[in-house]
Amino acid sequence: MTTWHWVRHGPTHEKTFVGWRDVPADLSDTAQVARLDAALPRPALLIASDLIRASATADVLGEGRTRLPDAHGLREFDFGAWDGLHFTEVSARDPDLSRRYWEDPGEVAAPEGESWNAAANRVRAVVDALNAVYPKAHIVAVAHIGVILTQVQRASGGSAYAALGHKIDNLSVTRLAHESGTWRVEAINHRP
Repeated sequence: MTTWHWVRHGPTHEKTFVGWRDVPADLSDTAQVARLDAALPRPALLIASDLIRASATADVLGEGRTRLPDAHGLREFDFGAWDGLHFTEVSARDPDLSRRYWEDPGEVAAPEGESWNAAANRVRAVVDALNAVYPKAHIVAVAHIGVILTQVQRASGGSAYAALGHKIDNLSVTRLAHESGTWRVEAINHRP
């Protein structure tokens, strides 16, 4: 069995859409980081999105874990033209499209961005490759809310819309297990 420990990166304090923009994480809450680190397994593999907020979070969790190269495939959703805009600006700019994006996730994409399905397929490729190579490992994956929610959807067998209803806090752990093609949700948004 491969057990995935999905960690959402440290907070960015951004009040706008943050997809592929490379903004740093605030990792100054050392007590919270220490609790998170202590709650994660050792030994384990450690992988992160190649965006600095995830990669830097993984850096502080690296002791006693084997660090794999950062993965472009674990990036947050590409919000395209919406990246850097506040939700109200997106709603004013693209009222119908922005509503459909959240109410009917799947093939709806932000202008110049990607859809839920495109992002989920991108993440799935990374996860499937690691499941094949490490069928009995603990994998700590530091990523983003959208990435984690695509995997919650996959493991639960529910809809993308249902997955969007889950809260995923910064520095939380979502644990999903995979064995012989079957997924199981063990914990969502656990705050150590």
